[in-house]
Formats: sequence, structure tokens, C-alpha cells
Amino acid sequence: MSTDERTTTPRSTADGARPDRLDLIMAAWARERPELDVTPQGVIGRLHRVANHLTDELLAVYQEHDLTEGDFDVLATLRRTGPPYARSCGELAEHTLVTSGGVSKRVDRLERAGLVARHVSPADGRGRDVVLTTAGRIVIDQAFAAHIANEHRLLAALDPADVTALEGILRRWLARLEEPPATA
Repeated sequence: MSTDERTTTPRSTADGARPDRLDLIMAAWARERPELDVTPQGVIGRLHRVANHLTDELLAVYQEHDLTEGDFDVLATLRRTGPPYARSCGELAEHTLVTSGGVSKRVDRLERAGLVARHVSPADGRGRDVVLTTAGRIVIDQAFAAHIANEHRLLAALDPADVTALEGILRRWLARLEEPPATA
């Protein structure tokens, strides 16, 4: 088989769309390993690539507000708790899906920036709560508004019916993969 024959790509997909990177990868695997059903790559590979592109787009907005993804996550978690905008490091770890050590590093950085403060926990005088400062609330309110506008922009590339269908599919799939937390 010539190189040209091995790199031939599908001219169109079943839905008439232009072939993408995953179509090329799947065609190559189908050629090389015809005994394997590579169709899961059509979903998993595309989700992975879309996630990478979306992450780049989301990070750009966080950076406009001098935040990392982790900073945004901690500030947003504190902000959505409502007044007094406080959680323990353990609660932050639970709601940000990182270890307590990872949360401590994020909190240290945010505390140096004046966006959070550590206070003695009113529930447990031995513990410390991480509290959103006024400056932190201003930053996260601005960053979150920009984040939501960015998400609207990203979803505008899809038909509204597709957005609704995709949300339902992903909700059902995620429910099979993880238990939701008791609170947001």
C-alpha cells in the first residue's frame, strides 16, 4: 500500500460533516487493527480534544483577572457559599476536588494577594476557616461574570437544541461516573 493510500481520509462523515482529526485517527487504527472496534474514540477522543480546547479558552479569561484555574476554583467555591463566604480547608478540598495540601498552596497564594484570609472557625475554635475578603469578592464577581460570558460565547457555536441534548447526555453519563456532593 502506498503512503498516499495509507493517509487517505474520509471525504465526509455519516452526517455529511467535514472529517476531523479523530476521523483520521480512527481510519488509521481501523486500517492497522481491523479486528478492533475503535468507535469509542469517536466520543472519548473528541471529548478529550474539546475539553483541551475549552480549558485553553477558560484559562485565558482567568488570566485576564490574574487568576490561575485553581485560584478561580477556590474563590468561586467561597463566593457561592453565600455570606460569610467561608469554608474550612477540608471543605474546600471536597468542593474543589483537590487534596488539602493542594488547597493550602492555593489559599497561601490567595492570602498573599489579599483575596482570602484565614480566621478562627466559629464552629471549632481549634480550626481555621478560609474567608473571602472584600477584594476577593470583587475579583471573583468580575471574573465569574467574564467566565459566564465566555461560556455563552463558546456554546454559541452549537445549535441551542444540540446544547440542550448535550447537557442531558453529559448529566446522565456523569451521574454514572460520580456521586454529586451534598452541597455546591
